[in-house]
Amino acid sequence: MKEPIQAMGLRWGSGKLLGTIAVVALGSLLVWGFFGGRNQAAVEGDRDRVVKAPLRVTAKNGATVITIDDETQQHSGIKTETLGAAPHQEQIRAYGMVLDIARLTELSNRYANAQAQVQTAQAKLAFSRVEFDRATKLYNENKAVSEAQMQSAGATFAADQANLMAAQAQVRSLTAAAYQDWGSVIGKSLVEGSRMIERLIERQDFLLQITLPPGVVLTAAPATAAIENGKDTRAQITFVSPATHIDPKIQGISFFYAASADSGVLPGMNVLAFLSTGKTADGVTIPASAVVWWQDRAWVYRRTAPDKFVRVEIATDLPAPDGGYIVANLPQDVQIVTGGAQLLLSEEFRSQIQVDEDD
Repeated sequence: MKEPIQAMGLRWGSGKLLGTIAVVALGSLLVWGFFGGRNQAAVEGDRDRVVKAPLRVTAKNGATVITIDDETQQHSGIKTETLGAAPHQEQIRAYGMVLDIARLTELSNRYANAQAQVQTAQAKLAFSRVEFDRATKLYNENKAVSEAQMQSAGATFAADQANLMAAQAQVRSLTAAAYQDWGSVIGKSLVEGSRMIERLIERQDFLLQITLPPGVVLTAAPATAAIENGKDTRAQITFVSPATHIDPKIQGISFFYAASADSGVLPGMNVLAFLSTGKTADGVTIPASAVVWWQDRAWVYRRTAPDKFVRVEIATDLPAPDGGYIVANLPQDVQIVTGGAQLLLSEEFRSQIQVDEDD
């Protein structure tokens, strides 16, 4: 009887021991999980701190300010220069269209045909005049020709006179149309058949109508100007004459200019034109290395403090001779970033991406 009881006691003791071991193991797992979770959270936090570097971009008075310490500037190759004065010819931005000169070509052909008709009529008249004079002399002197023959020669002479007058009237009409439609310079070139009209008809040159903004007046159109038919792509154009009509969409004063075929323009193309006013304006030269492009606009970074930079938009109307641009909206003593400007742009927008991720 004692043996079964002892056996039961052993089994109960063994079960209690196993339960104790299980509880201890479970507790160890919980403790390990707690500290393991804390360690994992710490690792993730460190990883986040590695990925998300301290933001260097702040907003002040509506402007985005980038703060870069001196050591980082040196390591990143950020360099600045003080802008120098660059007096330049003041320019007006105008609007241009490359004209289709089909009407001018047709008018030139009609004028040439009318001129040929005049020459033909003159030749016929010269011959009929001689015939009429001869018939009149023969009839009056010895009746060598009949009166009917003399009258027939006279009728032919009169008809040739009328034809010549009609041909000359057609030439005068086409001449007036050329002057009215295209002005005295182009009209005269058409009438005289000069090299200008030949180059236009043969598409060696293209005719442009350049229109000033409404209310803008020039005392005289510059002999040469520049057009822009793409970013940083410019070509020279040459003044021809005042235009004979305005652009109904712009309602500004217009001029005719000519551009060579190698300028890249084609009929129907719209271009920007830059005309000098003849006045000298103050400005500063922005080197090409300082310019960054964003949203199809040009910007530079201006140093406002030893460790602070602000992005400023600049105009690109006037390219500098050695590259870059001449602008008038920056003071001469300002410092701009000429090395590492693209890095500052990347830093500025990297901060915006981090803010978006945090949100």
